[in-house]
Parts: sequence; structure tokens; C-alpha cells
Amino acid sequence: MTTEAVGSAEVDGRTARRDRNRDAVLDAVLELFSEDCLAPAAQDVAARSGVSLRSVYRYYEDMDELVRQAIARNVERAEPLFEVPGPDDGVLTERIDAFVTARLALYEAMGPTMRAALLRSRSSELVRQQIAAARRRLLDQVRHTFRPELAGMSAGARREVAAAIDVLLEFESAEHLRRHRGLSGPETRRTLERAVAALLAAER
Repeated sequence: MTTEAVGSAEVDGRTARRDRNRDAVLDAVLELFSEDCLAPAAQDVAARSGVSLRSVYRYYEDMDELVRQAIARNVERAEPLFEVPGPDDGVLTERIDAFVTARLALYEAMGPTMRAALLRSRSSELVRQQIAAARRRLLDQVRHTFRPELAGMSAGARREVAAAIDVLLEFESAEHLRRHRGLSGPETRRTLERAVAALLAAER
């Protein structure tokens, strides 16, 4: 092997090791979130990831950047769960069931990260923007999935009902039902399905 090739292999090895360490740091943050450590210190992240504290700060400028990147990593992993399930012109009960089921799956996948994001959003404009973008996307899904029912309403009712369904299916609603009212997963799903169906039926 030539000297040039050896040098290239060494550079590639360092790059791969750096990428693995960066990923390990992000995964450590997500693990800490899942344990309700929503504002982990850099020392906690270093200990959990096995990456030195010095390297943590070499890879990420500060904890705000680290948290933002960890949130983005979890959003990327959960991307398939953001897709609207099924056609928007099928049987209403089936659409409600599929939509609520998908939202609860998203809650399970993103719950710890969302708790941390909401906490961090109090001091981080960029995290607030991340949350706002996700909320706009989820509201658009409500409008798309229930378009046939919403189309038959007045403009005012359409706006209000879509907003109410959006609130029902937001993270905070599932969080309240699961963590503060003690409902099981199936109980939460049935509760939300009944509420969405009632909202749509009231304006038909």
C-alpha cells in the first residue's frame, strides 16, 4: 500500500470514528430523555455515551446545539410515523381509527423527546421553531385526512373543528390521558376516537 493510500485510510478511519462518536452522543441524550432526564448535563451525556467530555464539546458547540441535534435525530427516525395513514375518502370510522392509532404510535416514539423539547423551547428559539413546524405539519394532516367531512362545513366551523381535532391529537392530549389520567393505551385510543367522531358528527 502506498503512503498516500495509508494516509487516506487513516483519515477515513478517523472520520468513521468521529461519526460513530457523534451518533453515540446523540443516542445518549435520547436515552437520558427516555429516563425523564430532560435537561442532561454534558457530564451525564459523556458518561452515558462513553465519549470524553472534551470530545462532546468538540462535536457540539453547546448543550443547546446538542439537544437540537438529538431532537432532529429522533424526528428523522420517527419520520414514517408522520405520514398520513390511508386515503382521505375511505370509511370515516376506519380513517379515525387509523389516524388516532398513528398519532399514538408517534406519541410513543417521540414522547420523551417532546417533553425535553418543550422544556428547552422556553429558552431556545430554534427549538420553538422545530416544534412549530411539526405542529403545522400535524394540523395539515388533520385537514387532509378529514377533508370530506370538513368540506361540508361552513368556513368558520371547518376552522374550529379542524383546530379542535388537532388539539385532541396533539402530544399534550395523549400525555395528559396516559400520564395524568392513568388511561392505558387502548383506553386512550378509544377516548380520542370517540371525541374525534363526535366533533365531526356534530357539524354534519
